Amino acid sequence: MNVPGWVWLATIAGFALVLAVDFYLVARNPREPSFRECVGWVSFYVLLAGAFGAGLLLAAGPARGGEFFAGWITEYSLSVDNLFVFLLIMSRFAVPRQYRQKVLLVGIVMALGMRGIFIAAGAEAVTRFDWLFYVFGAFLVYTAWKLIGHEEEEAEFSENLALRTVRRVLPTTGTYRGASLVTRIGGRMVVTPMLIVMVAIGTTDLLFALDSIPAIFGLTKEPYLVFTANAFALMGLRQLFFLIGGLLDRLVYLSKGLAVVLAFIGVKLVLEALHHDGVAWAPEIPITVSLGVIVGTLAVTTVLSLLKSRGDRGREARAGAGEDPDGRNGAGPEDGGVAGPAGDRAGTHADG
Repeated sequence: MNVPGWVWLATIAGFALVLAVDFYLVARNPREPSFRECVGWVSFYVLLAGAFGAGLLLAAGPARGGEFFAGWITEYSLSVDNLFVFLLIMSRFAVPRQYRQKVLLVGIVMALGMRGIFIAAGAEAVTRFDWLFYVFGAFLVYTAWKLIGHEEEEAEFSENLALRTVRRVLPTTGTYRGASLVTRIGGRMVVTPMLIVMVAIGTTDLLFALDSIPAIFGLTKEPYLVFTANAFALMGLRQLFFLIGGLLDRLVYLSKGLAVVLAFIGVKLVLEALHHDGVAWAPEIPITVSLGVIVGTLAVTTVLSLLKSRGDRGREARAGAGEDPDGRNGAGPEDGGVAGPAGDRAGTHADG
């Protein structure tokens, strides 16, 4: 795929313009956005990515368009999983609710810039060293195995090296000073926790890129598609944070679904590397198959997660009404309680 320099510049300028408008709106009125506002913005970014992908289908063919959509869906899904950690960071640093939009937006811009550097380095490396695809594939399968074998436990946020360095080098105030990143105390310039939490969001997202970037290189080798898929996945992340913040706890199987996707891409990378090295039995997996596996896995994961969460809430409601998990009243016939169909109907009513 031969992408002229002016197309790269126009694409980056387009992303910068959208982010600048977004930043202006956030800076003008710092607050927690409404549900309706979040739905509108998330829909806008999804439609924007869809229009971009449709343009690729027309201009570069169905193969490139399919690679973009597969990469974007994968990166977007991984970004949703990352929102769990963003919630932990916000809680860990006690960010005031009206400033969370600004923190997320600046952190995402930082992450996008650092991912651009990471993508450029990765694209250069994979063109020079074909054996890296074996490494990427093995790493993705290992990451998937860790996700599948992960026991459900309360997650904790641990500060990374970059964040610890910033804390150690820069003097920091103990409290927020509005949305200011720096302030003066006794004539001395110091940073506020607002800057620290922005660094935490940006650098933590870069750590997530260690599995997401190899994953998308397993779907497309084109740097332009890798960059645009990452950019579109990150751009709507701020509004998505507020939109599905309460829904994240219900997506109980999301990490398992992402593990299946990462394992599939890892195996795909290894098989295609073997195919290019002349191994006859190793097939090349078409992008349509990849797209179908990714979309199907995430759809099934979401449905199963919501069904399980609904069932859990129903059991909690019945327990709160004095019933056992089977829908019967807690008091049996010997205690004067009523069991059987009447208790079942009560449980059904509690579910409603």
